[in-house]
Amino acid sequence: MIKGTPELIAERREAIVNACEKLYRTMSFKDITLKEIGNEVPFSRPTIYNYFQTKEEIFLALFEREYDRWNADLEAIAAKDGGMSRKEVAQALSRSLEKRVQLLKLLSMNNYDMEANSREEILTSFKSSYGRSMENFRAIIGKFCPDMNGEQIQNAVRVFYPFMFGIYPYTAVTEKQKRAMRAANVDFTEQTVYELTLAFLTNLLGE
Repeated sequence: MIKGTPELIAERREAIVNACEKLYRTMSFKDITLKEIGNEVPFSRPTIYNYFQTKEEIFLALFEREYDRWNADLEAIAAKDGGMSRKEVAQALSRSLEKRVQLLKLLSMNNYDMEANSREEILTSFKSSYGRSMENFRAIIGKFCPDMNGEQIQNAVRVFYPFMFGIYPYTAVTEKQKRAMRAANVDFTEQTVYELTLAFLTNLLGE
């Protein structure tokens, strides 16, 4: 059992996740270690194990926080008064993801290993935020596309969520990758998160 006040526990947990987030801006998942994270927090490295047992658990907590941030944006869209056209719904959802590049980057990783190396209670907490995003997505489509029935809305979720896994790799292309595609004569057009998502959702929902 973790010792300390609820405020201290929350503060230290947040500090660990913040440290992971900071490192992830410039380092890859495989290069970030618990030692590296420990060097970024204002308490001893062994204290981390009171909160997280593996690096994957910390990343999953960061992942959960990113879903929570996206959920706040989705809930703001769902709360809008008045109607929106399907095109406006697609635009609003695309803008919400445009701000969540870190969520998209995490989605492009090997989530299977991340989840497999996390305790069930941490995985369950993550899945709650993930599931809430699906509920919010369904609520938005149901509210602003009232002619779509329940099965059509669920099919939209089934198609859109797997699509999100590929957004980051297609929109964060390195110069090395560009040179390789040119050398291989691959037809590639650079797109932003907004442009790629909008094109997909416009095709999915119609205008």
